[in-house]
Amino acid sequence: MDIKPTHTIYANNLNEKIKKEELKKSLYAIFSQFGQILDIVAMKTLKMRGQAFVIFKEISSATNALRSMQGFPFYDKPMRLAYSKKDSDVIAKMKGTYQERTKEKKKKKKEPKKPKAVSAAPKGQGGGGRADDDGSKNPPNHILFLNNLPPETQEEMLNMLFNRFNGFKEVRLVPGRHDIAFVEFEGEQQASEAKSALQGFKISPSNAMKVTFAKK
Repeated sequence: MDIKPTHTIYANNLNEKIKKEELKKSLYAIFSQFGQILDIVAMKTLKMRGQAFVIFKEISSATNALRSMQGFPFYDKPMRLAYSKKDSDVIAKMKGTYQERTKEKKKKKKEPKKPKAVSAAPKGQGGGGRADDDGSKNPPNHILFLNNLPPETQEEMLNMLFNRFNGFKEVRLVPGRHDIAFVEFEGEQQASEAKSALQGFKISPSNAMKVTFAKK
């Protein structure tokens, strides 16, 4: 099926047991590395279960995401990704091609401009742009220390982010602390590559993850 690239990725074969809010947060966490996300639409109706739409600001971001994440094991099921057949409402409004659907005269949830809140900081920069030296002088280590994680962070979410890198072994959460975690790799070089790639990665719109080498 030849559908031309669009801003919106249609994801299906998603785990239907995952709650809607958790699903949206996890999708944001793994897809925001490819570019600014304007919206994520997931519904729990019978017809739409196990499916979601991820709407990017740029088509190039959607293209990279689709190529990189096709078949990605998301909550133990391989994701199936495709371009959406038509622009989502939020993109149509940006292009000026939006037409109100007759049935949907009521105000849409998407109308308040959310994009600004979601706007991703450039890679390697925290949300506030303040350099934080905690741990940045530590010598290379095969274990990474993560901090500034949001309260809803889960082991599964971090696993999905880090298991794409060679040498990944495990994620260790710290009991009683939601904001920090450790990630272990087989070697220092592999840990260093993951650290560079995910430094400042926004796990949520307001939390840019800080990644440093753990103290030896």
